Amino acid sequence: MTRRTQTDVSRRTYLKLTGGSAAVGLTGLAGCLGENTTTITPGTAPGFPPFEMRQDGELVGFDVDLLEAVVAETDYELGEWATFDFDGLIPALTQNEEIDVIAAAMTITEDRQETIAFSDPYWESDQAILVREGGDFQPSEWADFEGARVGAQSGTTGADQVQSNLVDPGIVAESDSSTYDSYVLAVEDLANENIDAVVVDNPVAETFAANRAVTIAFVEETGEQFGFGLRQGESEFQSALNDGLQTVRDDGTYQEITNTWFGQE
Repeated sequence: MTRRTQTDVSRRTYLKLTGGSAAVGLTGLAGCLGENTTTITPGTAPGFPPFEMRQDGELVGFDVDLLEAVVAETDYELGEWATFDFDGLIPALTQNEEIDVIAAAMTITEDRQETIAFSDPYWESDQAILVREGGDFQPSEWADFEGARVGAQSGTTGADQVQSNLVDPGIVAESDSSTYDSYVLAVEDLANENIDAVVVDNPVAETFAANRAVTIAFVEETGEQFGFGLRQGESEFQSALNDGLQTVRDDGTYQEITNTWFGQE
């Protein structure tokens, strides 16, 4: 586990721990956390709204708020967020140990579990196909993609769907399949007519559709589950995350965060 000497806590964690009150100063709060508290460094990949993104230079999103709330219920302290391209997160966790936990809407898969461990699931998702609103290309199934150009973010299950459903069967040529460092770049290419479709997790697709001139053509039901990623063998930390996750579910915090980012009641 990465240890830091810093005693600062994030704004959201501070507000949660103090109930939003300014009566308790940060110095006093740090004392309550204890001098020997282990600080964990979280990592994410911005550009995946509403799970993680930058607004006015600040890292925000569902995963950011949720992890901060979960860790606030444990004996650990959350350090400063580190950001990477999505496919750089697992190496940053396992090879370089630059981070201690991944909060990046990462799907729990058997392949990933060969390298890292996961917390209990905190979200379920399917894959959606984004196309230009009012455009000529409006597919209803994978077979409709013949001759189309399609994109996804590198290292994601969306990219896996493109490979298994389009490239491997020969519906789409390898040269017509593009990967991007972030879905923001992929959707920009879609809007600029450089590609015809983007395959992305459904809630993220809904966010793009609400803010861009794109629409969801159809949804592939994959039943994916997101979890926080951590190094294998860290059972104490894993248990702490799972207990914290259950606590925020039970006390209503999870629903509040969900309402904030997804408008669900």
